[in-house]
Amino acid sequence: MAKSDTKSTDFKSSMSGLESTLELYLGKKAPQLPEKWREVLVKLAPYLAIIAVVIGVPAFLALLGLGAFVVPLGTIGGVMSGHPFSGISYLLSVAFLGVMVILEALAITGLFGRKAQGWRYMYWGTLVGAVQNVVNFNLGGLVIGTLLSLYLLFQVRSYYK
Repeated sequence: MAKSDTKSTDFKSSMSGLESTLELYLGKKAPQLPEKWREVLVKLAPYLAIIAVVIGVPAFLALLGLGAFVVPLGTIGGVMSGHPFSGISYLLSVAFLGVMVILEALAITGLFGRKAQGWRYMYWGTLVGAVQNVVNFNLGGLVIGTLLSLYLLFQVRSYYK
């Protein structure tokens, strides 16, 4: 029992350490956005999250339904073309999309209320997107998309209490 507590504490402390490091470099040392731009981002954030969920849910459901047909064929076709894990990669992408949509949906009420939990759900969603980019070997999305998302998140973090 003590081992599982240690593992969860280690995970929590490492996530907390990552958050403080990102806060230092992206929130404090990075060039600061003008105050008006930050206010606009904070006001638009809940609406952008709603748009992401409205687009993400049908996309997730479509990909899930299409995946039932495509994954077996993709795996067979992948083996023939030299990419044997293309079907598994598809399933992982759908799973990551589902998790990100759920986190964005959970963030909406917190973003409207300017609560830290809403910001944290968006932060976790960005980290899930980063892991998806690593798994899919999408270096451009990892560097540009994740870095830009984290930069904007940490620029407005002080607005969420």
